[in-house]
Amino acid sequence: MKKIATLLVALLTVVTAHAQFEEGKVYLGGSLTGLNLSYNGSEDLNLGLQAQAGYMFRDNWMVTAQAGYNHSGNDNISDQLMVGAGLRYYIIDNGLFLGLNAKLVHANHNYNDLKPGLEVGYAFFLGKSVTLEPAIYYDQSFRNHSDYSTIGLRVGVGVYL
Repeated sequence: MKKIATLLVALLTVVTAHAQFEEGKVYLGGSLTGLNLSYNGSEDLNLGLQAQAGYMFRDNWMVTAQAGYNHSGNDNISDQLMVGAGLRYYIIDNGLFLGLNAKLVHANHNYNDLKPGLEVGYAFFLGKSVTLEPAIYYDQSFRNHSDYSTIGLRVGVGVYL
């Protein structure tokens, strides 16, 4: 048991040793959202793709822009396109991050919504600049809370340049 604990501590040290979130870095990422592990008014498949770009304007602070597509398997809930902007704060350079964002969502010809969101995640460094980024998120719908507000899991890959 001690060997496993020592190995985990050593691995965590190596993974977080590259977690340098310095001013001036550029971020590019892509992720899958929902993964049928989200909760909203639909019990059918919920799956989304999201692209994100960011800029570290101060150490540990990143401003982001994002675009995405969400598919719902429920015939009563339309697929959605979204664009948004947000902020990320990396806590103590260890990879743990908190995010705050706002998205404009469009579905069909008659559905537009503003969705503020929160997320908490971790940037696991796989190399000097490539990360695997799981996150838990909450998106609040102002237009239709029961069908479009979502708690879910996002898994992405990011590159810090």
